[in-house]
Amino acid sequence: MPQIEFKDIIKTYENTVVLDSISFSIEDGEFVFIVGPSGAGKSTIVKMLIREEFPDSGCVLFSDQNVFDIPQCDIPNLRRRIGVVFQDFKLLNSKNVFENVAIALEVVDAPEETIKNIVPNVLSMVGLTNKMYSMPNQLSGGEKQRVSIARALAHEPDILVADEPTGMIDPVSADEVMDILEKINSLGTTILMATHDYNIVNKMKKRVIRIENGKIKSDKIGGTYNG
Repeated sequence: MPQIEFKDIIKTYENTVVLDSISFSIEDGEFVFIVGPSGAGKSTIVKMLIREEFPDSGCVLFSDQNVFDIPQCDIPNLRRRIGVVFQDFKLLNSKNVFENVAIALEVVDAPEETIKNIVPNVLSMVGLTNKMYSMPNQLSGGEKQRVSIARALAHEPDILVADEPTGMIDPVSADEVMDILEKINSLGTTILMATHDYNIVNKMKKRVIRIENGKIKSDKIGGTYNG
């Protein structure tokens, strides 16, 4: 049974078809890139998985459950199982690194002891133990992105979804972020990453799903950005 399955997804915005009968599945533990030009629908796919967007037709299955049928009260549970990393970090500038990661656990009323255990662990995983009490304005772009990865990992999600995670950081920092994502994947977490950074895609040699003009143009394991 695939962990994620997109079935016949159609999505239009203002009479423009963004996704035109898109279907694909992702197995538990895979590392998959979704690539394509700007406006190809990459972010829409990410948002549908966490139920921020709805299709005009079709369904998205996560662990064999249609995410669009999940009751509103259970959406937080869905989103705890899917860690999300965004391009623009989404850190709170008034809180230090530890506090920014801890927020993910505080909103679900995790015990203080649990927070004290988990936050240092995930910060260690992304190489930021020495920045635990730094403020966001003291961090580089790459470090900020690593904080957002740590926050996404706080719930030990089944899948980590990254939407253009290297879009606002320099190439060296981008390589560091990709090393971390590869490490997370090697520990068993599925990674789904939307990107238009062809250098990273070509270097990583992972499965690549290319979307163009609303259609899947290619889907290859060990693929390249251009299919």
